[in-house]
Parts: sequence; structure tokens; C-alpha cells
Amino acid sequence: MKIASVAALAAAVLLGACAQGGNSHYGTQKVVYQLNQPGGDKDQAYMQALTYAQNHVNAVGKENIDLEFVLFADGINLLKSAKDNVNLQAKVINLKEQKVKFLVCNNTLKARKLDPDKDLFDVDKADIVPAGVAEVARLETMGYAYIRP
Repeated sequence: MKIASVAALAAAVLLGACAQGGNSHYGTQKVVYQLNQPGGDKDQAYMQALTYAQNHVNAVGKENIDLEFVLFADGINLLKSAKDNVNLQAKVINLKEQKVKFLVCNNTLKARKLDPDKDLFDVDKADIVPAGVAEVARLETMGYAYIRP
């Protein structure tokens, strides 16, 4: 009788985890995606990185993941390209709705003379960090896993 009760409880917990989206196998995760490469032809590298992030959220569950992109150097062009690319816009908006953050390097903004309000897609002041590389390191010291798609 006890074994059946324990098995039923375990099944209920597992079903509840699956119903919330995500897989209990992965637990909770904190992840930083570093993006500093060019997007390539038709922004394919950016689309691929955003797809990886969506797949990551789907696997873990949006309530079980804290995922942050850090954009610097050529990676900032993801949000620059998104100004005119509706496919990139849709992916960025969808990920932001799932609480994925897109952090932008202020050093890159200054070096490239970019105005985030005019030149980039959907960037708030809170999204701007002093230095992209330092932000990646800061997040890693806070327990974030590092991924470079």
C-alpha cells in the first residue's frame, strides 16, 4: 500500500512538472548566452542563437530558467538588424515575454556611436550594462552557466 501511494505521488509530481512546461530532469537553471559575432547572411547566426535560446526555454520550462543574452561587439547587430527585420523582432519579443533578457554593452554603443533609442530594437536603459565582457564574468560568478551559441 505504501509503495503504491509513493508511486502515485511521484507520478503526480512528474505530471505537474510536465504540465508547467519543461523537464524536471534539468531542474532550475541560470544561463548567460554571449553574443559577439556577426549575424552573417540574412542574420542567420542571430536567428539560430534565438532558436537555441527558445529550445533551451522549452526544455527547462520558462518558470525554471533565468536566461540572459549579453550582446557586445558584432553581437549588438542583432538588435540593430531587428529594427528592420520582422522575423528577428518576433523572436526577440517572444523570448522577452518568457522573461529572457537582452543586455547591451555600453562600451560597444559608445565605440560605434549608436543611440539605443534610435538604432536598436526594444532596448531600455535598464538593458544597458557598462561592459559586455565584464557582465558575462559577473553573471558567471553568480552561478550562471556560460553558452556561446
